[in-house]
Amino acid sequence: MSSLLPLFPLDLVLLPGVPLPLHVFEPRYKEMIGECLDQKKPFGVVRASSEGVAEIGCTAEILEVTRRYDDGRMDILTRGVERFEVLQVNDDRAFLQAEISVIEDEPGQPPAEAVERAVQLHGEIVKFAEAEPSEPDRDTGNLSFHLAGSLPLDLDFKQKLLTTLSEAKRLEALIAYLQALLPGLRRASRARWN
Repeated sequence: MSSLLPLFPLDLVLLPGVPLPLHVFEPRYKEMIGECLDQKKPFGVVRASSEGVAEIGCTAEILEVTRRYDDGRMDILTRGVERFEVLQVNDDRAFLQAEISVIEDEPGQPPAEAVERAVQLHGEIVKFAEAEPSEPDRDTGNLSFHLAGSLPLDLDFKQKLLTTLSEAKRLEALIAYLQALLPGLRRASRARWN
């Protein structure tokens, strides 16, 4: 049994606890997802760019196959589980695999005022997006990931959050990012109604 994690390089950043629906159509990924389903094992999502794949990714567990097509394609619903660092990439198979090391957060809780401020800013931005606000679980330890994962934020910023090993620092970065976004959203909203 291989201890290598199958990798799915995508032009996105998966964050722990965040759902990710996928349409699997390439033969190599149909094979990979088929094996993950058979063996009930996760795969890794890493951000792909012209420079290759990111060093930090997130494992994805397959929650369900929502649709299977006659030609073997499938729609699946996954969720981010834990962050990992790619130690070594292996390309012996049709799809990439990697030796990985799981990444843990530094111990410590974020300040309560940072949690409240991040939730408040997130709520304001969700209103501008005219999305249905959901009350986030403030005690998950991954609040920053849930808030960032529910918004269409810049991929470089999401990748930076993924690599930050402290929830307090992630919330601090998220607050600064959302505060910088809000004035533009407010102006756009006023222009739309005038």
